[in-house]
Amino acid sequence: MRSVTYSMGVSLDGYIMDANGDIDWGDPDEEVFRFVIEETRRVGVHLLGRRLYETMLYWEGMEQDPTLDPPTRAWVELWNPLPKVVFSRTLTEVRGRARLATGNLAEEIERLRAEPREGEIALGGAELAAEAAAADLIDEYRIRVSPVLLGGGTPFFARDERRVRLELVESRTFRSSQVVHLRYRVLR
Repeated sequence: MRSVTYSMGVSLDGYIMDANGDIDWGDPDEEVFRFVIEETRRVGVHLLGRRLYETMLYWEGMEQDPTLDPPTRAWVELWNPLPKVVFSRTLTEVRGRARLATGNLAEEIERLRAEPREGEIALGGAELAAEAAAADLIDEYRIRVSPVLLGGGTPFFARDERRVRLELVESRTFRSSQVVHLRYRVLR
């Protein structure tokens, strides 16, 4: 069965965006960017909330840009053809390899897990991940912790006061940026 993963960069105090909605504090250096590319190669489909979908539209059409450096070109060539499912109450259409979700999150994940396809089911977006966590649908949490304190913003983890037991299955420190990658499997 395909696993559901939630992977994002976070501040040391647990936020994926600062109080102003900015994410520039977490721009990856080349080493971290290459790691994210390799992690994304294991993804078979990406589930996104509307805000993240709209943010990631930036990459659409970038494959035509002759000035892209090799890591950015690798990212564009990986991200753009990746199938995506967008959860939105306001969008009526999406572009590229994306489709609007036809069911609720649990129904979509159940259907995707039943498909005979390869690759993980990746989650993106704090609200979508919070909904998945509340329904116990996440199998792994992958966190890239940046050495910055934001003091507020959008939290990586939903504050639902629910205990979840985890097992650390991988950790790595990126020396140049001091980012720490932590990969935890949910124990059931």
